[in-house]
Amino acid sequence: MENYQVYLDQGIELIIVYSPKLLLAILTLIIGLWVIKSLSKTSSKMMKKSDMDESLRPFLTSIITVILKVLLVISVMGMVGIEMTSFIAIMGAAGLAVGMALSGTLQNFAGGVMVLVFKPYKVGDFIDAQGYMGVVKEIQIFNTILLTTDNRRVIIPNAPISSGTMVNYSAESERRVDFTFGIGYNDDIDKAKNILMTIVKADDRILQNPEPFVGLSELADSSVNFALRVWVKSEDYWDVFFDMNEKVKKEFDKQRVSIPYPQTDVHLFQNKLS
Repeated sequence: MENYQVYLDQGIELIIVYSPKLLLAILTLIIGLWVIKSLSKTSSKMMKKSDMDESLRPFLTSIITVILKVLLVISVMGMVGIEMTSFIAIMGAAGLAVGMALSGTLQNFAGGVMVLVFKPYKVGDFIDAQGYMGVVKEIQIFNTILLTTDNRRVIIPNAPISSGTMVNYSAESERRVDFTFGIGYNDDIDKAKNILMTIVKADDRILQNPEPFVGLSELADSSVNFALRVWVKSEDYWDVFFDMNEKVKKEFDKQRVSIPYPQTDVHLFQNKLS
């Protein structure tokens, strides 16, 4: 009974001593998290007003938020009375173990830094990476987020995207559109070339420098194929691609230029038996 009373007295004494510190630590944690959230929003707005690269803003905001939260947790633990020297030593050892376990995640972090430093792409670019094509919506600490043309959200780790092959279709202001159009062997070659060049010159989106090119590229099995190459602004690439195919088909039909189907000629020979 006496031991029970001793333990009870010690418990009450601990509560009296540590409850104010614990309450103050909890209050500090709540207020600190709210302040950090507000600071993150404010810093993001300031970066936006300063015309900082859109690719860099979410990355820096995430880093600032993580650092502030770590400092807050350390401060709160110190307020409770935890010896920070021993804690930091333990955290260092634990950090090493976690770092080895999360080596892939750290590689993604390093990849994100490489992307933001060397800028092979930025937010708003249309890229082809890791088997996916889409517009870069956001570059985060560990991942790059793409939005595909059919509105799928694709999350790609930064490590492979920074070290692998990637095609940036938005890097240059102009792109070349390549077409192949086939006509029948009995059709007029010059007439077909004139039709193609007339359609090209009538489209204001097609640049005249570099000059459009049309030439006979192949005498194929079933058709005579022309190569048509035109230069356009990068943002007009797909519109010109689809419109040109439609216009050529309609104009060939109108001027009676055939677009042959694949075909095979079969010759039969009859052997006469004596």
